[in-house]
Amino acid sequence: MADIKYIKNEKLPVILEGWKGNPHTGKRFFDPNKRWSGSLSKVLKWQTSHKPKAAEKKADTWKVKTIKDKSFLTSKEDCIVWLGHASFFMRLNGVQIMTDPVFYNLGGLVKRHGDMPCAISDFKNIDYVLLSHGHRDHCDRKSLKELYANNKFELLTGLNIGKLVSGWLPGLKYQEAGWYQPYADLKGRLTITYLPTQHWSNRYPWDLNETLWGSMMIDTGRKHIFFGGDSGYCSYPKQIAELFPSIDIAMIGVGAYTPDYMMQDVHTSPTEAVQVIKDLGAKVFIPMHYGTFDLADEPMGEPVRVLTELNTTGKITAQLEILDIGAVLTV
Repeated sequence: MADIKYIKNEKLPVILEGWKGNPHTGKRFFDPNKRWSGSLSKVLKWQTSHKPKAAEKKADTWKVKTIKDKSFLTSKEDCIVWLGHASFFMRLNGVQIMTDPVFYNLGGLVKRHGDMPCAISDFKNIDYVLLSHGHRDHCDRKSLKELYANNKFELLTGLNIGKLVSGWLPGLKYQEAGWYQPYADLKGRLTITYLPTQHWSNRYPWDLNETLWGSMMIDTGRKHIFFGGDSGYCSYPKQIAELFPSIDIAMIGVGAYTPDYMMQDVHTSPTEAVQVIKDLGAKVFIPMHYGTFDLADEPMGEPVRVLTELNTTGKITAQLEILDIGAVLTV
């Protein structure tokens, strides 16, 4: 297409040789390897078709557990704490980070399952919020505003998302990056790089892909920690492994994957997530994006059951860490 532009943050470097920037039509970003194949007809089919797992889902009694303990907030240890869905608290090199903070129901329509381990007001001195993309189960205005009230954090995110969020949070300091771009001047000797995923982004029906979507690699100088955001199974993890050949911990989504025709392009199933871990060569696998919001047709407990079976039968090459909400994994 002759009118394609290539957009990046001109103030930031690019780590992939030959990368000109994210392709853009002049209105929307698109994945150069796979155009998002969603459509209204798929949504209508999903909403009106028979759901083969409906009975199993109704009978499923599994519930995510929450450890009510805020001692991780006053510890000095480097750690990772799951807060539900794609929200994590991390302390790395003494720097406090939160990913995709979503603490409440989604717009009153989708209930949150599982409590927070502490009150939102207990979070103090958060240095950075990492925002993978603009979907409401990853980018929640209420949660960000409440967190910002006690934490004048810097936002690290993708192109055009910082502009959106700064409208909610007056005075917000933010950096926007394109794929393969590390953010500048971070605390604690950290390097954080924005990387590709196979996904999409919007807030409303009319702003499809006007903001970028992606994942994050955190380099502490001793550890590489990959936060996978949302993605369907694709070739990007193998490419990321070439750029970062020693990945210690990876947080990968394992929920919201059925029906395949609706979800497979944009989310990984537990089995696909295991393959992502192999492609990355990651040593530790933390599943996420399950158990907190009921977003698809599979039973809520199915991801944990599938992963447990795969682990028991030796099909997971990494150390599997299925965390309760509030559980502390020492880094």
